[in-house]
Amino acid sequence: MITYLDFEKPLAALQDQIDDLRRAADEQGLDVAAEIERLEGKAVQQLRDLYAKLTPWQKTQIARHPDRPHFNTIVADLFDDFLPLAGDRAFADDQAILGGLARLGDRRLVVIGHEKGNDTASRLRHNFGMGKPEGYRKAIRLMQLAERFGLPVVTLVDTSGAFPGIEAEERGQAEAIARSTEQCLALGVPIVAAVVGEGGSGGAIALAAADRVLMFEHAVYSVISPEGCASILWRTADKAADAAAAMKVTAQDLKALRVIDSIVPEPLGGAHRDPAAAIASLGAAIRTALDDIGDKRGDALRAAREEKFLAIGRL
Repeated sequence: MITYLDFEKPLAALQDQIDDLRRAADEQGLDVAAEIERLEGKAVQQLRDLYAKLTPWQKTQIARHPDRPHFNTIVADLFDDFLPLAGDRAFADDQAILGGLARLGDRRLVVIGHEKGNDTASRLRHNFGMGKPEGYRKAIRLMQLAERFGLPVVTLVDTSGAFPGIEAEERGQAEAIARSTEQCLALGVPIVAAVVGEGGSGGAIALAAADRVLMFEHAVYSVISPEGCASILWRTADKAADAAAAMKVTAQDLKALRVIDSIVPEPLGGAHRDPAAAIASLGAAIRTALDDIGDKRGDALRAAREEKFLAIGRL
C-alpha cells in the first residue's frame, strides 16, 4: 500500500477507482480489463504531470515520506559484507547514526549515515534520525579508522537536524557537530556524501562536508527546516511553503548554486515507489564519484576539498 501525500489526493482517488474495479472483477466476474488499463494509463500520466512541476514544499514532503528508503535498507541492498561498528568509546552507542565496514563491488570502504526508522518502535529507537553527540563522535571514530586503513568513506545523510534536547547540549552537541565537520574536511581519504532524504542543519553538514556531495532528485538540504525558518521570519509555521521556496532547498537549486555536485535520479513518483531502482541509481552515482576522485589522497585531496567549499558562492 502506497501512502499518498496531501498533494497526491487526485492520484489516490484514481487508484481507489482502479482497486474497486479489480474487486468487482474478482467478486462478480466482470470483464473490466480494458477500463482498468485505461485508468492505469491515466494514473501514470497524472503521476508524471504531477512530479514534473513539484514545488520546493512538495519535494520536502517527498523527502520525508515514511516509505522512503533509509540507511538500513540502502546498506542491505547496495553494500556487501556490512560489519556494523558501535559506540563512541566515551559515552554510548547512538542508534540515530549508524556505520561500519562494507564493500561496494570490489571496493572496501566505511559507510556512515542517519537512520530514521520505519515504524513507531524503530523511529523511537533511532530517535527519528536526530543524532546525539555520541553519534557524531562515533562518526568521527569511524572516519579516523577509515583513514588509518586507507578506506574511502561514504555517508548517507537523512536527518531533520541534530537532537536538540537538553541532555545532548549537556554532552557537547555543538562541539561534536563541529568536530565531525572538521574531521570530514581533514580526511586524507576520499569521502562521498549522499543526501538521500532530508538534509537538515548542522546535523547534516557534520556528515556531508565531502569531496563529492550527491543528492537524490527529490531530497532537500537546508540550514533549517522550512517550518523552523517560517517560525522565525513570520512567527508561524503556516508559511513553511514560502520558506521552502525562498531557501532554495531542492537538489536542482543547490546544483545551480554549486552546493552539491550531482543529482541522483529517482523513479517516477519518488524513491518510495520503487526503492530498489532508487538504490541502484544511488549506487551508480557513488561509484562514479569515487572513480572521479581516483587515487588522490592526503594533502592533495584536502587541498581540493578546501577549494571546493571555498568556491561556493564565489562570483
